[in-house]
Amino acid sequence: MEKTVSEAIEYRRSVRKFDPSKEIDTNIVKKCIKNGVLAPNSSNLQLWEFYHITNKDLLDNISRICFNQPAASTAKQIVITIVRKDLWKLRANQNIDFFNLNKKNLSTKQYDQTKKYYTKAMPLIYKDFLGILGFSKYIFAYIIGIFKVMYRQLRSSDTRIVAHKSAALASQNFMLSMSGFGYDTCPMEGFDSLKLKKLLRLNKKSEINMVIGCGIRSKAGVYGERFRIPFEEVYFQK
Repeated sequence: MEKTVSEAIEYRRSVRKFDPSKEIDTNIVKKCIKNGVLAPNSSNLQLWEFYHITNKDLLDNISRICFNQPAASTAKQIVITIVRKDLWKLRANQNIDFFNLNKKNLSTKQYDQTKKYYTKAMPLIYKDFLGILGFSKYIFAYIIGIFKVMYRQLRSSDTRIVAHKSAALASQNFMLSMSGFGYDTCPMEGFDSLKLKKLLRLNKKSEINMVIGCGIRSKAGVYGERFRIPFEEVYFQK
């Protein structure tokens, strides 16, 4: 029986060691990835890819690239979230195609605004050349922003952060979905990104957002009680 959202959030822990005697269902993990792609993301560009690793030899190689940390070496499967900011134009066109197919469900104003957004705003934000165009747009926005409200995330580094935030939201969706099925995960920061890209034969412009070990927790897999900074120190109501 699947857990409620609150139960899944409470159950989820970063599990550093998985039970070697307990397998997990590949189809359920795939279903959780499908839940992952339902995450909110910037402009619905969905600049992500997901690599679901089940091959034992590949798992062993990834473990080595992750410094053989227990969350990798004991993982039954691994999911790797990839950022593909370079696909922004393709994804924008796919959104336009979708809205063209569903044009009858939109008012003329809604359709015109949507089309203008993907044909005008998206190139303005994402189009760049060696960082020069992005910086020029940033300076322009800074000057205009003195006089009016202005979108300012126009540099290549800014759009890169936006794409990674969206991928992280999808990763969290995935991990909470896994928790809902009683499966465990551990997002890992420690890995050699260049070697991992080479192993997976990724596109040169691909960026690894997260490597997530998957399995069933062992008794030693959770390192003590959950610690969080007191809520009063991080919550501000105004």
